[in-house]
Amino acid sequence: MEIIIVGGGKVGCALAEVLCDEHNVTVIDSNEVKINSIVNDYDVKGIAGNCLQTDVLDEAGVERCNIFIAVTSSDEVNILSCLIAKKMKARHCIARVRSPEFDKQLVFMREELGISMMVNPDYNAANEIAKVLRYPEAINIESFAKGRVDLAEIRITSGSILDNIALTQLSRRLRLDVLICAVQRGEEVVIPNGSFILKAGDKIHMTASHSNMVKFFKSISAAYREKRVKSAVLIGGGRVGYHLAQQLREMGVKVKIIEINEKRCLELSERLNKVNVICADGTDHDILKEERVYDADAVVTLTGIDEENILLSLLAKNNGVEKVVTKVNRMTLMQLTDTLDLDSIISPKGITVNQILQYVRAKQNSAGNNVTTLYRLVNDKLEAIEFVIREHKDYVGVPLKKLKLRSGILIASIVRGNELIIPKGDDCLMVNDSVVVVTTNRGFGDLREIFDKKGDTSSAS
Repeated sequence: MEIIIVGGGKVGCALAEVLCDEHNVTVIDSNEVKINSIVNDYDVKGIAGNCLQTDVLDEAGVERCNIFIAVTSSDEVNILSCLIAKKMKARHCIARVRSPEFDKQLVFMREELGISMMVNPDYNAANEIAKVLRYPEAINIESFAKGRVDLAEIRITSGSILDNIALTQLSRRLRLDVLICAVQRGEEVVIPNGSFILKAGDKIHMTASHSNMVKFFKSISAAYREKRVKSAVLIGGGRVGYHLAQQLREMGVKVKIIEINEKRCLELSERLNKVNVICADGTDHDILKEERVYDADAVVTLTGIDEENILLSLLAKNNGVEKVVTKVNRMTLMQLTDTLDLDSIISPKGITVNQILQYVRAKQNSAGNNVTTLYRLVNDKLEAIEFVIREHKDYVGVPLKKLKLRSGILIASIVRGNELIIPKGDDCLMVNDSVVVVTTNRGFGDLREIFDKKGDTSSAS
């Protein structure tokens, strides 16, 4: 497909890097130095110019554009450039929009102005944080098949009923239909077979229905009800903090925000009912002790500086806070989180990139590609991919035990209508199924590619 990306910042670069392998990508930015760097780093065309000028869009080939993606630092520029591109015959337009003032106009933007998708990274990051706070034992939770399948990441602690258990014993002991589909042990990520024995310190990735996921957490933690987050402190009152406070309040969580900017504190106090807003320096240890931050069930660090967030999270963990969530945007720092023993890491940039990529893949899917969702996990060492079977293939209707998978691949779940199937050897894939595959390999674009024609086998369940 022909794709134009407006904005050569962190999100624009990340999109260009992923999309250039399969598509013809053009990047537009007013900063010539940025454009030269992007062109040198990736296989893309670069144009230094103003994205609101029609001659610049003409040079980029906007009339042939399948997807136009605007991710500059300005909401208004993103929206206006999409409107101009749409007028110039771009087929689909995506705008990154951060301001809460646009939240109530999303339907109008889509239906009346023709902007296909509006991405709010701060709202989406708040959604992800709220999700992990619903399940304090989980490090991260992703969803597939329109929310019918949950993929959760969990760390096994010493003394857990999961410690020193073989996977073949798991379903019998828990009496639940769940599947451990990947295990991270130290730096190594493996797709386990039934004889694999879990150990304390392992990070496991498991799939289940939403209801079974709730039952699973109750089964592994006798103190599940006591661990439910009832109070949370947000250090940083920016846009993510604002959206998160709204969601936590609706969940019945008692929320306190510590924000250093007095003007922002007044805005938050006016907008957020029943939220305690403290105007203070959240990086001051004396303030944290005075506000009894370490007595909260959860602490979420949301300042604008990644290093501050990491240090504050480590401080909260060392002072006994059960659940700590850290906002980090820089990928180089994201890779340090395992070393520092930080669990739940949220990246607004990463969430935005993933959401846009899912839209791009959905449009590819209509042209014959059957990938609808893809998550990259464990610092890109693991992929979880959702495929939809659109038509009859040679693997349809064949029991999984007779199909040979390539090494490093596991079929994690099958969704058929409203039914979730945790696959076993006698199960078959059928037309219209949504199939979630977890793999340590990269680059799968079609479900048929996971099958090994030469005969190397790996477990299907």
